[in-house]
Amino acid sequence: MNYVILDLEWNTAFSKSTHSFVNEIIEFGAVKTDAEFNETAAFERLVTPRIGKKLSGRVKQLTHLTNEDLAGGEDFLSVSRAFEDFVGDSVLMTWGTSDIHALIENFRFYNRDKTIPFLSSYCDLQEYCERAIDRFDEGNQIGLGRFAEIIGVSFSEEEQHRAAADAYLSLKCMKKVMGGYPLEQCILKADCEEFYKRMLFKNHFITDLKDPDVDREQMKFSCDVCGRQARRLKKWRLHNKSFDADFICKNCGRKFTGRVSFKKRFDGVKVNKRIIEKKEKTEEKQEDT
Repeated sequence: MNYVILDLEWNTAFSKSTHSFVNEIIEFGAVKTDAEFNETAAFERLVTPRIGKKLSGRVKQLTHLTNEDLAGGEDFLSVSRAFEDFVGDSVLMTWGTSDIHALIENFRFYNRDKTIPFLSSYCDLQEYCERAIDRFDEGNQIGLGRFAEIIGVSFSEEEQHRAAADAYLSLKCMKKVMGGYPLEQCILKADCEEFYKRMLFKNHFITDLKDPDVDREQMKFSCDVCGRQARRLKKWRLHNKSFDADFICKNCGRKFTGRVSFKKRFDGVKVNKRIIEKKEKTEEKQEDT
């Protein structure tokens, strides 16, 4: 089995034809490896943009690319066809899923494809590497540079945010933590409708208590002092995408605020509960003078 680690750079531009913003890919950078993650080939191409004729200041600052650099590139379809030959039947890997989102978006814009033709198997390297060091948290993902620092992989700040350099850095991180988690558990079958549904699904917080995905059993709270089930005193209120309510334990008199949130994901609902210390309001008595 071969692997291809891909990194993309893109420029967000407004398309007059679709009346929407598109993350237009401007650079491909990738490294191919064998089954033991030894490098066997590399791929690096600039893409001449069609949607946004000028790079944003932020992209220029991050990548050090100029409009003149991109004018000497190739069109997206030519680069993507060359990359398809480069990938072959390899497992495609990216750090996080944002590059896959950009690929899907660009294929849909340029040639109306709803799928990525060369994608058969996919692995989110960010998830794998985080799991390998027991730091995976979907709500708090670690950027590539920060992860490299955590595990002691050296890299040049000047090289970061160029596609090929980031692809190589991803490979270094992969090799450093390899074996810390079963890789096969992070490889997804990508030539199916479910994969695209998963990739394009937008995680969101449920803010309606009548939503059928709200598990009412999760709205119950036990006292964190004596362990008995507490009684809710007031109605639930929405607070920053979470639900709050005041509780009292009839056994020990403990008062607290219970907070629960429901985050809808493709494969289910993630519930987060916690108890917040209740601050009693005190009224100062004012004496007439």
